[in-house]
Amino acid sequence: MLKNHLLKKQWGAALIVVMSCALISPFCYSANAPRSLTLQAAIERTLQQNPQLHQFEFARQRLMSEREISDLKPAYQLGVELENFAGSGEAASFDNAELTVALSSVIELGGKRQSRVAVADARLDAFELERQAQTLDVLGELTSSFVQLLATQQELKLAAEAVALSSSLYSTVQTRARSGAASDAEVMRARAMLTQSNIQQEGLQRHLERQKIALARFWGSTTVEFSNVEGDLFAFNQSQPFSALYEAVQQSPTIMVFASERRLKDAEVRLAQTQNRADLGWQFGVRRFEATGDTGLTLGFSMPLFTESRNRGAVKSALAERNALEYRRSDRLLALHDRLYSAYSQREQFIAAHRQLKQSVIPDLEKALTITREAYDRGRLKYQDWITAQQELLNAKQRLIETATAALLNQAVIEQLTAQPLTE
Repeated sequence: MLKNHLLKKQWGAALIVVMSCALISPFCYSANAPRSLTLQAAIERTLQQNPQLHQFEFARQRLMSEREISDLKPAYQLGVELENFAGSGEAASFDNAELTVALSSVIELGGKRQSRVAVADARLDAFELERQAQTLDVLGELTSSFVQLLATQQELKLAAEAVALSSSLYSTVQTRARSGAASDAEVMRARAMLTQSNIQQEGLQRHLERQKIALARFWGSTTVEFSNVEGDLFAFNQSQPFSALYEAVQQSPTIMVFASERRLKDAEVRLAQTQNRADLGWQFGVRRFEATGDTGLTLGFSMPLFTESRNRGAVKSALAERNALEYRRSDRLLALHDRLYSAYSQREQFIAAHRQLKQSVIPDLEKALTITREAYDRGRLKYQDWITAQQELLNAKQRLIETATAALLNQAVIEQLTAQPLTE
């Protein structure tokens, strides 16, 4: 069992490396700038320095120590007994005292020690899968934070574009106002729009700094050592079929931990059943008779009675816990199926919306803005028409960022649940 545990530990380390590649595959590039952070670099630092993951090493050491304790044989006891002294009559002195020095222990029957070790090994196996599942959860949270930071960077670019459009509009309205073609009210409205665009840009910059701090938390840092994150927010590949993904979920650490717990519960049942057979206590010693100066050997055995009936409740309790485990696994699998399908469906939905925005909506709105601006310059359209066309284009580009972000966030959830890459 210990050999199996060590093999599973090695497999777990390999799984984390595979998951790291899986999570970064859609939108990670190599770092070219020293202050540019890729998702791969963030994952490596998280695996090395995350405080939450480092706690598992101490928990593993505790389980290994418990295994060593479980493998110990019953302890030996040295006893000294003095009889027939400080009484009355012939026993009033130490002349007739009897001194016995004895060594005692217990002979465990029914394979109790082997069962204890089996339980300890099963706990180590379950712990390793729990560690993998927890690591995947941390990496999933890291990826979500990375994607959201990447989205904020795109929103900052859009905010800069909004400032540029507002500035151009303000300049045009000022020129027209000087020639008497626009009112002072239009000038003030254009200036107010430019100011609001600057406010939004500054707010996004502050939001970006907060997100950087939140990202650095994953590797235990309180300072930001990177200027930006690097990746492609708008890259999508063809995903695997849902049926293949659901099969992967059934083999993921989140579900495999139930199989490991089943082995643990089986071992606990066997350990409880071994208590049906009573242990044999023995004692061997030497007794000295003070009155005659003679010595003699003593030998004794003891065994508790009615052990099986007294242990019946413990066996039933262990069996009940084992039987309930399968229902918990089924319930968990149903919940994961629902979550996986929801993430899979939403990813497809957001990718379809993103493509329509990129291929149809935004090109049409860009053409409409150009036409509106030219018509405004010729005096054929009103100021409000230009504002509306400009805002519609900015809203569509904001929606483009939101759909891409939502698609990647759902992809991160899928890869976290399946512990493998989503795209083929």
